[in-house]
Amino acid sequence: MEYNFRAVEKKWQDHWAREKTFKTNEDPSKPKYYVLDMFPYPSGAGLHVGHPLGYIASDIVARYKRISGYNVLHPMGFDSFGLPAEQYAIQTGQHPKVTTEQNIARYKDQMNKIGFSFDWDREFWTSEPSYYKWTQWIFIQIYHSWYNKSTNKAEPIGVLLDLFQVNGNSGVQAVCDETKVFTALEWKAFSEKQQQEILMNYRLAYLSEAWVNWCPALGTVLANDEVKDGVSERGGYPVERKRMPQWSMRITAYAERLLNDLEALDWSESIKESQRNWIGKSEGTSLAFKLAGSEGQIEVFTTRPDTIFGVSFLTLAPEHELVSPLTTPDQKKAVDEYVTYAKSRSERERQADVKKITGQFTGAYAVHPFTGKQIPIWIGDYVLAGYGTGAVMAVPAHDSRDYAFAKHFSLPIPEVVSGGDISIESYDAKEGKLINSDFLNGLEVKEAIKRMISEIEKRNLGKGKINYRLRDAAFGRQRYWGEPIPVYYKDGVPYTLEEKELPLVLPEIDKFQPTESGEPPLGRAKDWKYKGQYEYELTTMPGWAGSSWYYLRYMDPHNDQEFASKKALDHWKNVDLYIGGSEHATGHLLYVRFWTKFLNDIGKVPVSEPAKKLINQGMIQGESAKVEAVIHQQGEENENAKILMGGFSSGDSSVATQQNFIFLPKGIQLGFSNVKQFFYSADVLRDPSPSPATIFSVIERTIDVNYVKTSNYLDVPAYIKSANGKQFENSVFICQAGFYLKGEFHPYYEGRKIGESKAFLVKREVEKMSKSKWNVVSPDDICEQYGADCLRLYEMFLGPLEQSKPWNTNGITGVSGFIRKLWKLYHENDQFKVSEEAPTKPELKILHKTIRKVMEDIDRYSFNTSVSTFMICVNELIDVKCNKRAILEPLAILISPYAPHICEELWEALGHTESISFSQFPVYEEKHLTETVFNYPVSLNGKTKYFLELDLSLSKEDIEKEVLAQEQTAKILEGKSPKKVIVVHNKIVNIVV
Repeated sequence: MEYNFRAVEKKWQDHWAREKTFKTNEDPSKPKYYVLDMFPYPSGAGLHVGHPLGYIASDIVARYKRISGYNVLHPMGFDSFGLPAEQYAIQTGQHPKVTTEQNIARYKDQMNKIGFSFDWDREFWTSEPSYYKWTQWIFIQIYHSWYNKSTNKAEPIGVLLDLFQVNGNSGVQAVCDETKVFTALEWKAFSEKQQQEILMNYRLAYLSEAWVNWCPALGTVLANDEVKDGVSERGGYPVERKRMPQWSMRITAYAERLLNDLEALDWSESIKESQRNWIGKSEGTSLAFKLAGSEGQIEVFTTRPDTIFGVSFLTLAPEHELVSPLTTPDQKKAVDEYVTYAKSRSERERQADVKKITGQFTGAYAVHPFTGKQIPIWIGDYVLAGYGTGAVMAVPAHDSRDYAFAKHFSLPIPEVVSGGDISIESYDAKEGKLINSDFLNGLEVKEAIKRMISEIEKRNLGKGKINYRLRDAAFGRQRYWGEPIPVYYKDGVPYTLEEKELPLVLPEIDKFQPTESGEPPLGRAKDWKYKGQYEYELTTMPGWAGSSWYYLRYMDPHNDQEFASKKALDHWKNVDLYIGGSEHATGHLLYVRFWTKFLNDIGKVPVSEPAKKLINQGMIQGESAKVEAVIHQQGEENENAKILMGGFSSGDSSVATQQNFIFLPKGIQLGFSNVKQFFYSADVLRDPSPSPATIFSVIERTIDVNYVKTSNYLDVPAYIKSANGKQFENSVFICQAGFYLKGEFHPYYEGRKIGESKAFLVKREVEKMSKSKWNVVSPDDICEQYGADCLRLYEMFLGPLEQSKPWNTNGITGVSGFIRKLWKLYHENDQFKVSEEAPTKPELKILHKTIRKVMEDIDRYSFNTSVSTFMICVNELIDVKCNKRAILEPLAILISPYAPHICEELWEALGHTESISFSQFPVYEEKHLTETVFNYPVSLNGKTKYFLELDLSLSKEDIEKEVLAQEQTAKILEGKSPKKVIVVHNKIVNIVV
């Protein structure tokens, strides 16, 4: 019988759900293995074929580990708070909860159709109060903690209070904001409000005035990793820098540990390097420049104090607090305009855009601390307010960005380190001898750095220090759809709720926009006050809060007494294999490490890192379908259309105004009335240079790939009825042998044909798979047409997991054929049939060769080569006509992690009553691959005459006797006596006559 994949796959998906096949419990008798996919955010579009790539890989490992004797935790849930659902709510009025529930239902349906072995009993959503109760609880623990440099970990704020009560803050070693020194007596004399304001400088979660990325269109603050090229990552809305009260997390306290602990992680070097760069550790010194003509000073941080004599100007960040007071009246207008411009650019954009050079002179000057000369003070957006002090001493001869700035604005470029040619470019290398540098002259760079730091400290101009590029993480969002921050205000002072009062549930509101007075949407909540009188915090937590600890909740998801029990935490510890996209390198992956280290510091988790092994799956790209269209200029053009070249006309404008003319090769001219657009098949060439170019424009349009058939031809009649194509119902689709109009094909007049083809061909282009490019392929369609097992195998077969690769549905037929071959291997004349005979040596060799290869492949996550191995194995077993149970039973187990549905069906047919998930992975035996015989070529005077299989244990003498005793040898000798017999062990036998 033919393999009915639709019936089989539904049968086993229902079975797994009904029997809870993948339900997990702590089992100390087995080694644990925790495999996790990055938390998906359920978008309205559902999954496309690119999304399951990582899920399939993790599922293969989970299934493999189960049948290898591990206690496997493989859960799934949803990161259900987020901007898209709220934006949809603002546009439509539909509550984000409703949208989210619909999206999750769609995602789960799609996931179940692919056959993932998730333990759905552990499912949760971050938007569920039973979950975010513990997100709020963690926030409260962070709020009531400070970072003790002496112990190098977070400690309860009560420990800090005890220190203040006894000694004040003079001896406290803390990561904190700048705080005035006070005594114990002064501390006790402070009011409650004053004490709370001081403590806010020390808390790991704190409220302060901060520069933030403000997005007016979204009505919220965005983290640096959520802003790209000056616009929001979601929606592409403009973002500006703005100073406002902001909740933040003091992740900078963990900068050194986050950096150092990367070394022990089995993560890709690219991810680790991204985090190293984001943390951005640098060692140097602070240095003060006095302002000329006033009492103030500008403090800078530099890693190159050896170049101090090369400073020719100072540059301040546009947001620097001194910009306004030091700007002279004649420069005020220009400076104000520049500050406004700089607000529109994110920190990330300003760091990345090295080619765009902008700045403005303030009119003020500073005094060089060593030469006494006056140097101009500029502002430039390449300097960031949040990094270092927000000011840099510009050494253009030895810093590329300073060099570009100085060249652009014709500022001096004094050379102080030999070794380069500053007429061409800056010399940034940390090597060479100091020149033009007073007492540093002749010293090597490293020695000069030490000498200058010593001199700066000796003159009380600054102090040696370590700096980090990493900024504290913005935590509050001016949005509705997020976790409420469990804080209320009493006399303007924030206080946290008690644990017994959690969760603070998100209240219902009538609209999802900010209030008319500019408050966040929660300001619309009626009668929402703590104990009926104190105002709650109106901002909500960021999207990364719920995903920074979710891996811990999976260990004990139904516990209402704590976020997870000690027993569960001690059993599962952390994730053994974590799979997800590399785009989370400096967002989620940094925040989850931060929260894990904090929870470890306060004794709540037994590990300091969330995941041992991390794999970033590559992207499955789409193959977009492109066509060239000629549009009459009076027609409507697609806003997203890309203009490829100027338009053209017939040269007779009086005629062109009445009809649209299309020019084809060989002088063929076609005219159609009332048609605005003409599409060209890829095998039809336009006249590239008609003249004059006044009536038509030529653009490239993107076609929905779901209407592109095999060999890249477009199903025009179906396409013009689709969402993407109905706008082109009255357009002409030009082919070689005719044209389509309103879905009907019309042949050209005799003699007018360009060729014989009636097909309308599209061009293909590999791009990111997205709705906007109309190149999305749904896994639902693939599962319906080819089956889930086929989808799983094909996605793995496309190439190495970490690499990006294009999707081509046409290529799936080979994998579909393999599945049919596998099914037929267990059947004869449409009936299931396996033999109980003992397997032959060749059959055992095929099996054990496959076992070894699959084990090696999964251990190194080389899933594509496993699929190739399965294909080779099945072909070889077909060749030897094998249907032995001893071979086919372990083969089903081998393939089951990759193609579980068909293997479950075959396993049941083999007589088993339990799921194949409870079987044991076959034991590899080396002996079956060890050769015991060799097939010797027997030659006469160097020419091979026949082959003879002999035991490898035979000596050369025994081999010679065996060969000479053969009847075939007597025939080739023809009565002659051999002079000698040459035997090369395991190679040849040559008879010389």
